[in-house]
Order: sequence, then C-alpha cells, then structure tokens
Amino acid sequence: MPLYEHVFLARQDASAQQVEELTTQFTGVIEGLGGKVTKTEAWGLRSLTYRMNKNRKAHFVMLNIDGPSAVVAELERQQRINEDIIRYLTVRVEEHEEGPSAMMRKADRDRERDDRGPREGGFRGDREGRGDREGGFRGDRGPRRPREDAETAAATEE
Repeated sequence: MPLYEHVFLARQDASAQQVEELTTQFTGVIEGLGGKVTKTEAWGLRSLTYRMNKNRKAHFVMLNIDGPSAVVAELERQQRINEDIIRYLTVRVEEHEEGPSAMMRKADRDRERDDRGPREGGFRGDREGRGDREGGFRGDRGPRRPREDAETAAATEE
C-alpha cells in the first residue's frame, strides 16, 4: 500500500486534550477505511510564519499513514469540514522515516542547548579591550574635522 506523511494544524484556542481527541478521531477514520497509522507525533503549539484565519500559533500533528488513496481523500474531506483545523498537507513518500522526525530532533537539540545554561556574551556592552575611541566610530582615521564649505575645501585642494 502507498505510504503518506500527513501534517495538520489545529487552532491555537484548542487545548492539548482537544488536539489529542482530533488525532484519535482522524486515526479512527483512517483505520475504518482499511489504512494504518504507523506513527503519530505531536509537535506542540508553534508560532506560524504568518497569520492564518486570525491565528498566530497552531498545534502541529504529524501522522505516518499506510493505506490506499481513498483513506487520504476521506481524511482531507473530514479536515476541510472541521472548524478546528487551519491547514493540512499530505505527501506521498517512498518509505517512512525511522525514529523521530526532523522536527522532533530539532526540539531535542533545542532542549539540550537550553539545558547547558546561559551563553556567554550576547550584547555589545560586554566587549572588553576596545579602548576609548576618539572621534566616534571612525576607527584608525583619527578625530573628525569640522565640516568645511565647498569654497574652502576647493581652495585647500589647489
């Protein structure tokens, strides 16, 4: 049977329990039509790149589906009807990815980075050894000269 990866976005107003119930409902639809959900991942509440239907965040859920195309057609029809679903995307794949998806690996990596503690630096006020600059940000060029008018500058160049 064909393999699919299906991701849907649920409204930010929905609780985690409601999203879990939606996932259970959609899994029931898939299994009722002869398909099988091999993996379910809830990616949690994440910020959206742009607003969709007045939502700035959404609950992301991914399902790995093993079933005929009729299963996907019915699943997408059910999600079009449901008001809690903002967007969905189904992609046919050659094989399902083993282990956690890239999004889950990224979340683990971010969690590990946060556990290491605060990073050094971060703002320009902590730079040492720069000395006192004279004349602003002109670097090696020395202090600024007062601005001359065009006639005086032309006379000086000749």
